[in-house]
Amino acid sequence: MNIPATPNGAPGPGAIPKKKRLASLDAFRGLTIALMIVVNCPGDPDSVFSFLGHSAWNGWTFADTVFPSFIFIVGVSLVFSFAKRDAANNTSIWENEFRVLRRTLVLFALGLFLNIFPAFHVSNIRIPGVLQRIAICYFFTSLIVLKAGLRGRILWLIATMASYWLMMRFIPVPGIGTGVMEPGENFASWVDSIFLKGHMWSYYDNTWDPEGIISTIPAISTTLFGVLTGQWLMSSASEGKKVAGLICAGLILLAAGSILDYWMPINKSIWTSSFSIFMAGLALVFLAIFHLFIDVVGISGWAKPFIILGLNPITIYVLSQILDNSLRSMDLIISKGNRMTCQDFLFHQFCIPYAEAKTASLLYALGILICMLLVAWIMWRKRLFIKV
Repeated sequence: MNIPATPNGAPGPGAIPKKKRLASLDAFRGLTIALMIVVNCPGDPDSVFSFLGHSAWNGWTFADTVFPSFIFIVGVSLVFSFAKRDAANNTSIWENEFRVLRRTLVLFALGLFLNIFPAFHVSNIRIPGVLQRIAICYFFTSLIVLKAGLRGRILWLIATMASYWLMMRFIPVPGIGTGVMEPGENFASWVDSIFLKGHMWSYYDNTWDPEGIISTIPAISTTLFGVLTGQWLMSSASEGKKVAGLICAGLILLAAGSILDYWMPINKSIWTSSFSIFMAGLALVFLAIFHLFIDVVGISGWAKPFIILGLNPITIYVLSQILDNSLRSMDLIISKGNRMTCQDFLFHQFCIPYAEAKTASLLYALGILICMLLVAWIMWRKRLFIKV
């Protein structure tokens, strides 16, 4: 995953860095980070528009497209990252593997930090999480890219999706049976209950985790879809052919995911193989649109805020979670004997009076996003690009 390093070249302060990098990929990455912030930081989690809430189980909403899009981008980015490194200094495979391991551990540690911040209760720490899943997907996908050629990568992609489907459909779960795909009653949940007991997301009563162990396997497939996309974008094909190829592949995957939904429902909570295929299709179509307008046609002014966010994605995501969690944990003394959290104060003072509940909840999330965009803009102006 190439979380952008300081670009070479000498554009003036405040200029969008120019290299053999895709501004469309930075913009798409920045858009996903912006949407992750909006989805994760509502003013009132019980009052959100339906498209900003995750699907209760089977099916999908707009919010369900955000995380798989970022996982997909990880795959695209690491192809460019490895190619750039090989072209620059011909690093050995051992050096590459060490860098992969280091980044994996840093990402996983950041995820654990966010899980305990700000209370720092480690006895029942949630082990899985968003950054932890990104770390694991990055690790295994990177090893596949380093060890396998195009054919091997395609075979790994098929193997991860097929093996997950076979496990979920045919491995019997004690007391439940085979092929059950209900919340807390499936093979993935059973594995989580054994190995992650007491260290899962409490929202699901500590019985399973949406970023659990087995359901990470098809998430690796999503990253491999990104790898194949990155290889296509680095090919010698014309730009028009690249855009057409992305759109055609995306539409095929969307159709395939919809058809496979009959046998294995599209489901983000357990990241089914059909979900991985369908969301890769959506990501391909959106990336094609971004690539066409930003890189090919050159209409990029509208995307500048997203490009800025996309240059420090992990940093901005981590800071957004720290800010939101801090506001929700710090108390203010409103009057004698009356206290409320900083988040409640801001929400009720600056959002609730001006909009109905769902809109007010969105306004608060947009406020967090604006703060993060300001941070990203300052980092961009100072040419500070943090690699994780």
